[in-house]
Amino acid sequence: MATLVENPNRIKAKGKHYYTIWQTLFEIDTKYVPIKPIGRGSYGVVCSSINRETNEKVAIKKIGNIFENCIDSLRTLRELKLLKHIQHENVIALKDVMMPIQRTSFKDVYLVYELMDTDLHQIIKSSQPLSGDHCKYFLFQLLRGLKYLHSANILHRDLKPGNLLVNANCDLKICDFGLARTNGVDGQFMTEYVVTRWYRAPELLLCCDNYGTSIDVWSVGCIFAEILGRKPIFPGTECLNQLKLIISILGSQSESDLSFIDNPKAWRFINSLPYTRGRHFSQLYPQADPLAIDLLQKMLVFDPTKRITVLEALQHPYMAGLYDPRNNPPAQVPININIDESWGEPVIREMMWTEMLHYHPEAASAIA
Repeated sequence: MATLVENPNRIKAKGKHYYTIWQTLFEIDTKYVPIKPIGRGSYGVVCSSINRETNEKVAIKKIGNIFENCIDSLRTLRELKLLKHIQHENVIALKDVMMPIQRTSFKDVYLVYELMDTDLHQIIKSSQPLSGDHCKYFLFQLLRGLKYLHSANILHRDLKPGNLLVNANCDLKICDFGLARTNGVDGQFMTEYVVTRWYRAPELLLCCDNYGTSIDVWSVGCIFAEILGRKPIFPGTECLNQLKLIISILGSQSESDLSFIDNPKAWRFINSLPYTRGRHFSQLYPQADPLAIDLLQKMLVFDPTKRITVLEALQHPYMAGLYDPRNNPPAQVPININIDESWGEPVIREMMWTEMLHYHPEAASAIA
């Protein structure tokens, strides 16, 4: 549980109070009262809290010593810049970013999100039965949120069950935009840490230079298969093993289906694999709706140029009765979140400060 710390070994800052959560000190605005810890990861600790001014429950994520790791600070800046512009019921809302006391020396960042109950990874690995309607509704919401992101020119690039938050009433929201990019911008390469391997599209595994929204569609297909089968479809141990697993299920690919591969070494590797007919998805998921199998087959296509689009997936017969284009308007304007990976700490810190002012305009005139 959260413990109020009356006398931390530091000067009490005006407008802040102090709690210890999982041995982590939270220095947060007095309007927030922590309830309990709800998550921990490489980034830090998340706790549920209540906003005393609105009586709303929220999730507060503390990212400590954010500038110790350049990747962490760039990911956080990217998420701040993106979520400021996004308003969609299937994308997590960033409600607040707390202003630190010192503009030029702050070390920790506190992000305040709307509170969700769990994530899809926890649901899939639980013993809770999932009906056909559950599967369909989760997929529908994921595609709906993704359609909005793609209309804003955003590739998520790290879709996986753990990045899909879910409420008790089955509302689903996409989160974690630290790896998102603007589509079609030159010079943006995929580094090895990007995109959890099990959900990574073949074109990324094959180090292709050109990729687009279809990488997210592949990830959705992997997630959908995992919902249907309650286990990952391609649980590769490393990159080449991942490709072998994919081919073992999809079957060997024709010459024309490999024409998108622009890396000669990668092309030779795929061609060197022994011939296999693959396995039909209806064998893997015998209980699934035949329309669900048909849609899954159209998502998990090796050649990205032949993969179904998000809009086509929403219009698929499996989604009949759920998708209404009138209730799914695109984003108003494309979003640009281009960030120079070579920026140093002072630049990133100042840009974070600027993003925080979006939530605290009254602080713009204050002298740090």
